[in-house]
Amino acid sequence: MSFSPVLTLHISAGMVGILSGAAALCFRKGSPGHVLAGKVFVAAMLTMAASATYLAWMKNQPDNVGGGILTMYLVATAWVTARRKEGETSRYDWLALLVPLALGTGGWINGLKAVHSQTAPDDGVRVGMNFFLSTVMLLAAAGDVRMLLRGGVFGAQRIARHLWRMCFGLFIATGSFFLGQGNKVFPSLLRQSSLLIVPAILPLVLLIFWLLRVRFTNEYKRKSMASGGDVFSLRT
Repeated sequence: MSFSPVLTLHISAGMVGILSGAAALCFRKGSPGHVLAGKVFVAAMLTMAASATYLAWMKNQPDNVGGGILTMYLVATAWVTARRKEGETSRYDWLALLVPLALGTGGWINGLKAVHSQTAPDDGVRVGMNFFLSTVMLLAAAGDVRMLLRGGVFGAQRIARHLWRMCFGLFIATGSFFLGQGNKVFPSLLRQSSLLIVPAILPLVLLIFWLLRVRFTNEYKRKSMASGGDVFSLRT
């Protein structure tokens, strides 16, 4: 079977994104290895998500179009958070806010329609996952509003914003690969064992772990990221 150039690009970027994301999680935060893996991850994920959005648009798959746009939004805003100085915002943040707000609201509306429908959704997307992703989008929008009203993010909040958006973007990639495309890649014995769930949800587990560690322990109370996102350093 022949692949289109865009599909080949999408698959390649997705694999690089998953591997570089795993490497970024393994390296010590702020180390040269973490910084390099993070830069590769951002480039790969944006390429993967953009190509996924194009392919979904061509195939008339609106939910996948939304998933691709959401992934680009999460990774891009996480990267921008690391690149900026503390307390820095831009007029473009108000435009970015419209992305999760529109996707989250639309997702909830579609989910409620599916709940009250007599038939299953045409695209086979589970209603629970639809509500879950839509809720995450609305929470991201609420976080953007809070950031803009407060004039930016500072200290541990800045680290948390960067981490959760990167990790959730990785979760979308691993979930799509190991669960969404697993039947095309892995042998039936592995699929039937449910072991593919572990790498699929691992970024989500690590997301929760890091959020709890950053927000509710003393270790990161006085830490922040230097502008450029290259290190985690003590604030003065």
